[in-house]
Amino acid sequence: MTKPHFHFDHVGSYLRPQELKTARENFAAGKISREELQAVQDKLVKELVDHEVENGLQVVSDGEFGRSWWHLDFLWQLIGLESYLQEDSYKFHGAKTRTTNVRIVGKLAENPNHSFYRDFTYLKSITPEGVTPKVTIPSPSLVIKRDHRSDLYADYYDSWTDFLDGLAQAYQDTIKHFYDLGARYVQLDDTTWAYLIQQLEDNKNNPELRSEFEQIAQDDVYVINKILEGLPEDLTVATHICRGNFQSTYLFEGGYHTVAKYLGQLNYDIFFLEYDDERSGDFAPLADIWNNRPNVELILGVITSKKPELEDVDAVIARIQEAAQSVPLENLGISTQCGFASTEEGNILTEQDEWNKLQLIKSITDKVWG
Repeated sequence: MTKPHFHFDHVGSYLRPQELKTARENFAAGKISREELQAVQDKLVKELVDHEVENGLQVVSDGEFGRSWWHLDFLWQLIGLESYLQEDSYKFHGAKTRTTNVRIVGKLAENPNHSFYRDFTYLKSITPEGVTPKVTIPSPSLVIKRDHRSDLYADYYDSWTDFLDGLAQAYQDTIKHFYDLGARYVQLDDTTWAYLIQQLEDNKNNPELRSEFEQIAQDDVYVINKILEGLPEDLTVATHICRGNFQSTYLFEGGYHTVAKYLGQLNYDIFFLEYDDERSGDFAPLADIWNNRPNVELILGVITSKKPELEDVDAVIARIQEAAQSVPLENLGISTQCGFASTEEGNILTEQDEWNKLQLIKSITDKVWG
């Protein structure tokens, strides 16, 4: 194992405290300044980190308290992208999101003034010694033929490959900037693989459409590995593969078999994989990742962040043992299947429910890995 394996980890987002929601509303209404909003956010992030450490986490996040969306707040601050309101919202099962989206308006580049740098610098400053502060940002795959975000690439690039290379460079420069600020753990959150699982399954009898989605998968592998190439050796880069997480609902379903051959090509150190219900399929595809990357850590999202009810300890341990038939136990860890609040609305549970879930994960981790 060349990178640390914590076994007990968390995807990253936490429910926004009401004090933060109120401050954001007051800022939007012009009642408080950005500095006053920032002061409230910093105070609450400090309280959050203290709770994370108290609950045994060796990796902490800022809960994504500085953003409204898990992905869009990051993307629309990259040079060459802008926010806009689209006609339709994202159709989750039983819920609709806001209509905000992002689109290309120029050549892509790292933004040296990105607000996420400031948020990470603060997180690092309050993280106790021996604990790792984690950066969470969306995967570049969210820009590649997803929700019309790359439709206008030809207005700014000579070819599709030039666009992919430009996207990769913007991301690598961004990650290196985080590294220069002291980040040693960066996570790229990704819903595209779940989207492709759904599309490849739905179009299995349509060779032409299936080929289009397979090309998207190949492009995603190309860009992600280009980003990861040549990064510092002591930087851990993870990914979280998500099927959608909005107010306790979801977007996609299907097992990993369809995309396992692509996941096995990705040069990540850690994979967070959703396994909280039947939508996720079985553990057999884990071997396709591990066989190509024997040092990888595969974190099983066998605890749901969507509901407050606590899982049965023995049942979870049995699932871990089942997964260990496909890959060594030492290469496994557990987490909630996603964060608790991928958008500021949050899932339908309480802050105490969050800590109950994490305490459950910690107790199971101690039993299984010691």
